[in-house]
Amino acid sequence: MAIDPQIHAEVLIEALPYLRHFYGKTVVVKYGGNAMIDDTLKMQVMQDIALLHYVGIRPILVHGGGPEINAMLKKLDIPSHFLGGLRVTDAAAMEVVEMVLAGKTNKAIVALLNQQGAQAIGLSGKDANLIQACKMESPHGDLGFVGEVVKVNADFLNSLVSQSYIPVICSVAIGHDGASYNVNADHVAGHIAAAMGASKLIMLSDVEGLYRDFSDKTSLIHEMDTDEAHHLIVTGVADKGMIPKLEACITALEGGVERAHLIDGRQPHSLLIEIFTNSGIGTMVRR
Repeated sequence: MAIDPQIHAEVLIEALPYLRHFYGKTVVVKYGGNAMIDDTLKMQVMQDIALLHYVGIRPILVHGGGPEINAMLKKLDIPSHFLGGLRVTDAAAMEVVEMVLAGKTNKAIVALLNQQGAQAIGLSGKDANLIQACKMESPHGDLGFVGEVVKVNADFLNSLVSQSYIPVICSVAIGHDGASYNVNADHVAGHIAAAMGASKLIMLSDVEGLYRDFSDKTSLIHEMDTDEAHHLIVTGVADKGMIPKLEACITALEGGVERAHLIDGRQPHSLLIEIFTNSGIGTMVRR
């Protein structure tokens, strides 16, 4: 069905103030969920990222890869279990995590972006000490090579984006002793957004946003501040999967980021809808 050219023009005009506002600014996208699995959604996200790049925005993509890690661990008959919602990562599991994330998953994303004409470059936290981490201590027990972010090499990232590269970063970090650490990708995205002084942090998930009551679809929270985000975590309103996402938003906002967003990555071109339309989607978190 043909669309009236006037409608196309109106859409572009609606986007104009956002194009002007975000020109030259950094947007960090945490890429995960079904958008990493479904081939159609995957291509749409790559198109969105490439479009951001070509209209003068500086996108940075951060990704995990839990399902692919699970599949490889199962294939290699390496047991996997969780404590407090985090994967216990012994030496054998860490080797698989790094192989999958920094190798297979990361390079596949880079290839898809480059097919869109972008100049993407794949990185792990070990490249140029990009993500430095220390061992995470958990009240639930020893997590092995699970880390938490200590420092981000923002100078290195700035040198890449200033040369029009799109960094694609996996959540493998390096310790002071050279050891590899498995870090939650949501947390990595939050720290990178803060270190880069990003204008936005956008978290792609498999839900419409954050609900006060997940069973009540009318309880979607369209906007909140960091105090309320803290409260939702402490009171247990936010479920386990949403907690690291909210923590990442808080990290980013307290580090100077203007806005953080939890949006539905299952919706086609959700990044463009959030950034370039008046309505936006999902849950916005502000300082």
